[in-house]
Amino acid sequence: CEITMKIFDSTPCLGIKIKSKVPGVMITQFREELPEGMTTPDFTRKPIALTIQEGKYAVFKAKIVGTPTPTVTWSRANGEIVFHPDVCQQKYDQATQEHTLEFPKVAPEDADTYKCFASNEYGRAVCTVVLNVIAVGFSKEKELQKAQVEGTNPDGTREQKPIEQEEKVWEILLSAEKKDYESICVEYGITDFRGMLKKLTEMKREREEEIAEFVSHISSLKHIEVSDDDCATIELDMDLKDPASKIFLYKDGVMVPFTKEDSEGMKHNLKQVGKKYVFTIKNLGSNDAGLYSVDVEGVNVFSTNFKVPEVDFAVKIQEVKAEERGDAMFQCVLTAPFEGLKWCGKSAPLTASEKFEISVSEDKLIHKLIVRDCMPLDAGIYAAVAGIKSCNAWLIVEADKDPKGKKEKFTVKLPDSKPCDLQCPPKFIVPLKMHTAPQGYECYMSCAVKGDPTPHVTWFRNNISLNTNTNYFISNTCGVCSMLILMVGPKDTGEYKIVAENSMGRAECTTKLTVRG
Repeated sequence: CEITMKIFDSTPCLGIKIKSKVPGVMITQFREELPEGMTTPDFTRKPIALTIQEGKYAVFKAKIVGTPTPTVTWSRANGEIVFHPDVCQQKYDQATQEHTLEFPKVAPEDADTYKCFASNEYGRAVCTVVLNVIAVGFSKEKELQKAQVEGTNPDGTREQKPIEQEEKVWEILLSAEKKDYESICVEYGITDFRGMLKKLTEMKREREEEIAEFVSHISSLKHIEVSDDDCATIELDMDLKDPASKIFLYKDGVMVPFTKEDSEGMKHNLKQVGKKYVFTIKNLGSNDAGLYSVDVEGVNVFSTNFKVPEVDFAVKIQEVKAEERGDAMFQCVLTAPFEGLKWCGKSAPLTASEKFEISVSEDKLIHKLIVRDCMPLDAGIYAAVAGIKSCNAWLIVEADKDPKGKKEKFTVKLPDSKPCDLQCPPKFIVPLKMHTAPQGYECYMSCAVKGDPTPHVTWFRNNISLNTNTNYFISNTCGVCSMLILMVGPKDTGEYKIVAENSMGRAECTTKLTVRG
């Protein structure tokens, strides 16, 4: 019986697949249950595909974890293992904890798909990576041209980072603004909003730690925007720790080739000005829709979801002539209802103001732009952008033929109407309630306030403002004010106060939170 048990205990269970946090990594667990403290191998950073000129130095880098420490091996996709100092060398750097496969001088025959295996007695993790070698001379130029025109590597392949639907949702949420969380959850069928916030907070913390390895500062993240010249842009500000760090662009998990020069033959370009990075997508089409991700050395730093609505112009805007000090109107008709049409004047986005009146019909088909009080400097090209479709036309402003003012201009002043004044100071119609919560659990507080103008609401704990504290999720929807604390701790004990203010007055409401051990 003892012998049987030992044999059973040491025999691995085959076929248990474990999901890795790193896309493209496959983990096989050998046992149904692991001893306490033991883990299967996994990649915290997988190697990145390389396209290297013949004769140059190339290196694949990977970081691997697991208990006990995994054994790491490399091989070609066909199973051939050839490690010779003159061809390639497998190394491990104790200081950086990186496993590397180095090619002192790559040759055309080294081009292949390579596999990296990490194994211990409880499981095995494996990932693949492509090495492309550009031959020197005429063939180099030919292969580079093919890569640029077709958007592929010289061997006809693209580096892929497989992404599942669930992973796509979290990539979108990680880069989205808080105000968009609700609409994203509705679109992808997420019903547990609090659970989503809790998981997202943890994922953001992990992502920030990964990004900090290569980027010292990142800000000004601008999601994909379509301009009036049939292009779309993705913008972000990054301060790289190593200026030589490699930057990659993916679309739906497939690497997208781009050039750092504004080349006519390339669809995707990257322009860098100081710390600002701007990706441009040219000649937009319906197949350009998808999830775009920007990676630095294999770590995702920003993702944006590009949607292409099925809409076009049934009637485009036409050239308009207007007299100086007069008004000009542009009008277009769409093939389908569309609310997000954008107007541009001389390549600059326009917003509704006293100068520009923007309107849309009830059926969302007819869109109008009125330029008030036209001056010579208002002349130029104006454009309407609907999805990836755009049209433009000139505004011509004819100079005043009577500059001395012989034409009499007058204004008619009508008596001011007396509007109905519904303004009132803030008032809490549903107050805060007393709360007692166990340590480590959630606590949800809510109340309702009314007032005209809409009151500005501020939350306080022990008279310290919480509105900018990321540990508290605060929302205000139609006067219903709520605050969520994901994991209550002793520090959260105290008096909570909500203050509502507008031009008519101020109101306060208080409660106490007691945390049980």
